[in-house]
Amino acid sequence: MEKSSSSSDQKSDAWEAGNGSEFKVHVFSSSSELLEKLHEKWSSVKKQPYLAMYSSIFGGIIFDPAMMVIPIDDHMVHRGHGVFDTAILLDGYLYELDVHLDRFLKSASKAKISSPFPRSALRSILVQLSAASQCKKGSLRYWLSSGPGDFLLSPAGCPTSAFYAVVIDDDFSQCKEGVEVVTSTVPMKPPQFATMKNVNYLPNVLSKMEAEEKGAYASIWIDEEGYIAEGPNVNVAFINHDKELLLPSFDKILSGCTAKRLLQLAAKLVVQGRLKGVRTANLTVEEGKGAAEMMFVGSTLPVLPIITWDEQPIGDGKVGELTMAVSDLLWDDMVAGPEVQRIPVPYV
Repeated sequence: MEKSSSSSDQKSDAWEAGNGSEFKVHVFSSSSELLEKLHEKWSSVKKQPYLAMYSSIFGGIIFDPAMMVIPIDDHMVHRGHGVFDTAILLDGYLYELDVHLDRFLKSASKAKISSPFPRSALRSILVQLSAASQCKKGSLRYWLSSGPGDFLLSPAGCPTSAFYAVVIDDDFSQCKEGVEVVTSTVPMKPPQFATMKNVNYLPNVLSKMEAEEKGAYASIWIDEEGYIAEGPNVNVAFINHDKELLLPSFDKILSGCTAKRLLQLAAKLVVQGRLKGVRTANLTVEEGKGAAEMMFVGSTLPVLPIITWDEQPIGDGKVGELTMAVSDLLWDDMVAGPEVQRIPVPYV
């Protein structure tokens, strides 16, 4: 190795040599050097997807993506002790923020995590963060963890819980093309964990990867009784041949905010005579695969048509008319729904 011109470089080179190891680990000599490296990474990104972040650890909002980090001793990182939720930003409005925030706090209660702020303060932080980001279309994601403190199992050593949030720039649009799904072989989470939106998403990730490996969009979970449950991070819905909109019961799965809103809005189609009914029920795989239409329902979709399940066509194997009708209902609600559903962001 060539000798460096400075003693600091010599020290760095000695460390990088790793006592003869072939792999050389760089040792950062200062925080400024590390920040320079992080900024170098982000400078190569054509479009910054993360527009702003709030961290209760920092005590404010930041715009520098190089600083959008959380402590490695945060128990959400090394123990999975955290919950999260999301809201959509569309045309400068936050869609269904309040119902998502209510579910967020219910999840936190189930996970035995106390918020560092009252609900009103959490809501205010999320609205202010959205305004500061200047984002008109994207998603707002937020997390509550038992906080940093140590690497033990119990959170007893964590001085306080932590709240994080980030605004993500995302140019999503109404889904009009159908996708294929498969039945997941990955065991689904038991109801105690499936009904809270926690950060333990390894089963969800593996389920999604399994589908992708088979050339499908996503997987469908079936519970231990043989009833249809949900997708990896979305609810699933069906239109049967009697023209009923059916969703699996929420007692063993996450109660989807968008799915519940769909149940409310779809009543309009019943009044119009296009649907005969709207309900939740225990649905067998046979009933699901024999449905006339099938769809995923989730915040960022809000409806995604499904045309095949395990290579078997759903109905005629095409995107259904009623699927697009309920999709239109949700999309119209996102774009021009009542004030209780859409909160205007006070941009400066």
